Amino acid sequence: MATTAVGQPLSRVDARRKVTGTATYSAEHRIEGLLYGVIVNGTVARGTVSRISVDAALAHPGVLHVLTDFGKLQLAHPVDRLAFYGQPIAVVVAETLEAATHGASLVEATYERQDAVTDFDDPDIPSQTPEDEPDYSRGDPAGALASAQVKVDLELTSARENHNPIELPSTIARWQDGRLTLWDKTQWSQGAARTVAGALGIAVTDVRVHNEFLGGGFGSGIQTYDHVVLAAFAAREVDRPVKVVLTRRQFYYGTGFRPASRHRMALGSTAAGRVSALVYEVRIENARYRTYTDGLTDLPKFLYGVPNTSTAYRITPIDVHSPASMRGPGVVLGNFALETAMDQLAHELAVDPVELRLRNEPTQDEVSQLPFSTRKLRECYQTGARRFGWSRRRAKPGSRTDGDLLIGMGMATASYHNNRRDSSARARIHADGTAEVFAASADMGPGTTTSVMQVAADALGLPASAVTFRLGDSSYPTAPLHAAACTMASVGSAAHTTCNALKAEFIRRAVADPDSPLHGANPADVQVRDGQLETSGARDTYRDILRRAGMPSLDITGNWGPGDADSRISTYGYGAVFAEVSVDPLLGLVRVRRIFAAYDVGRVISPKLAHSQAIGGMVGGIGMALLEGTVTDHRDGRIVNASLADYLVPVNADVLDLDAAFINTEDPQADPIGVKGLGEITIVGVAPAIGNAVFNATGKRLTDLPIRPEALL
Repeated sequence: MATTAVGQPLSRVDARRKVTGTATYSAEHRIEGLLYGVIVNGTVARGTVSRISVDAALAHPGVLHVLTDFGKLQLAHPVDRLAFYGQPIAVVVAETLEAATHGASLVEATYERQDAVTDFDDPDIPSQTPEDEPDYSRGDPAGALASAQVKVDLELTSARENHNPIELPSTIARWQDGRLTLWDKTQWSQGAARTVAGALGIAVTDVRVHNEFLGGGFGSGIQTYDHVVLAAFAAREVDRPVKVVLTRRQFYYGTGFRPASRHRMALGSTAAGRVSALVYEVRIENARYRTYTDGLTDLPKFLYGVPNTSTAYRITPIDVHSPASMRGPGVVLGNFALETAMDQLAHELAVDPVELRLRNEPTQDEVSQLPFSTRKLRECYQTGARRFGWSRRRAKPGSRTDGDLLIGMGMATASYHNNRRDSSARARIHADGTAEVFAASADMGPGTTTSVMQVAADALGLPASAVTFRLGDSSYPTAPLHAAACTMASVGSAAHTTCNALKAEFIRRAVADPDSPLHGANPADVQVRDGQLETSGARDTYRDILRRAGMPSLDITGNWGPGDADSRISTYGYGAVFAEVSVDPLLGLVRVRRIFAAYDVGRVISPKLAHSQAIGGMVGGIGMALLEGTVTDHRDGRIVNASLADYLVPVNADVLDLDAAFINTEDPQADPIGVKGLGEITIVGVAPAIGNAVFNATGKRLTDLPIRPEALL
């Protein structure tokens, strides 16, 4: 059956609700008897609270409770001591937000301070090798590097980054008959239910989490942080619903962040441009109380066919909140180191950067020794270079100008593992011929509600307008976290599988029903279009099948998982990112003139939404390259620029001309709908492409992110 919805540039089905204000976000639900909770944050990075005075807060009009005893809670960090600046020490609950806010300012605490370290470059703090990131080696990297005809050896750094979606972390908690309902800004409703249940010591079946609408996340809503648990705890203690919304400043203290990093990337090559050696060493900041790792070494050991490769991953535990996933976690930093070094090597060899990458294309996954499911990276290079106008690039740095401005072009490769996880869905067709599909997924902006609907519509043989995908409820069938670029491949595949099973059940009923025009037909010959089952001129409908059975609806719950596919194939998404910048040599200001990227991400379900995803990733990459960096006062661990006035993010003036194209390909070995993840890969490659363009414009190889004007003066 030809598809009708998949591949169409449909607008988001929830767009009108969002732009007219009728979409209800977590903090906007109207709950009877609602109280307001405000968290009081500790002001030392390490120590204990020796005394806390709440009398003034309780005396303030409207303040009902001040909770300070968290001893029975199971949190990710210690509750009997302070492990990071901003750790919650109290919750003030009041009739109004204003009363709770002022009451929180009246809580006074004294501390027994301990020596704290918040600078992970402190030479007295030893680094560690995390258990899940062992050293990796193939061939003889040290020997190959020493004997290489051409060498590049770079030291690179990146600053800490904080998530900054417009919607702040927010939770409403309500208890009824011993059961907890949460309206929470989470990217994983079922994960939040498990975390809160564990923290409170209750059954996970007694927790239900709603998260239908999210205002952006970028990874900040994957984990369930203190404010969610404390909202539930406060609501139980005061026996009324409680809402907790973090301020922007508390957001920086109360959730994770992309960790700062330090890299060494060394490449050795023949004079002909065959990379023979790669040595990558990386270190990131970590909390003392919890180990965090991500895929920093993934692309350096995978992306190119380098026979002699080694990677070493280290963490430095200090007195900070634990880092967390942020768009393109780990991979985006490792790729920055790799692609910056590849560009420098191309310069040393006097080889075009695209050509150097083509000369080092592998024939299989060098790490797993598995064949690629699909790898259309050559096509990405070709399409991107042609559409961008790469042939107009001048190889000599600083040789192109526009008035007083220096103009440069740069490019970088992007890649991200195609994550697929076990998922379930429930599909239902109603007597009026419409359908609903349910899964406990989320939609923080990529358009999941729309794209899964498109897959379901085609699987059921219904027009898109007749199908609704419902998500945002932990009671729905199991879905993975809405992150790691796994939603479409996982939830979409579950929806596809389940809807096909439901369609098959209707066909089975029709051919077995003596009253059906399809009675006795071969089920394999029956096609479904627009809700009509057809074969050899005979027709039946979903409506009539349900009417004859006297059923208001029929539904099926199904499951899908990748099984052992990752033991047989190497499946990744790929991309080529091209950037043009201008640099003012007098002021050191870098402006991104345009970015174009070409991607191999398998089957594109919704071109309009995919393009939007690509643009969003590029914007995040511009922020990483030129603007974003969290600054800590190491005297006490306080974040200095914890506001949108001081922490710089891209605005419309920074994103003038962004565009993307998608290679026409599918990956049927990876999942039944042939897709690869898109959400993460679109930020990967952007920062090094911009940095490489700055080098082409100025001749200055900048290896610290973000690129600051003073580095160019």
